[in-house]
Amino acid sequence: MGDRGRLVVPADVRTRRGLSEGTPLVLLDTHEGIVLLTRKQLQARVRADLAGLDLVSDLLSERRTLAHGEDDAP
Repeated sequence: MGDRGRLVVPADVRTRRGLSEGTPLVLLDTHEGIVLLTRKQLQARVRADLAGLDLVSDLLSERRTLAHGEDDAP
């Protein structure tokens, strides 16, 4: 890391990963450590984490439960 907090990605890693000047990167601070990803890699990671989940049904169920509780309120 440089004196101004800049990270230096070695040339061989940049070449291998297809990174060039101006490539947007996302830094994640995880419990496993720091992860540096391209936007495409982050998108794939989020999609993999959400695979198999039915967020819309979960949200609708939660809203129905809340609405049912409001119906019971005095």
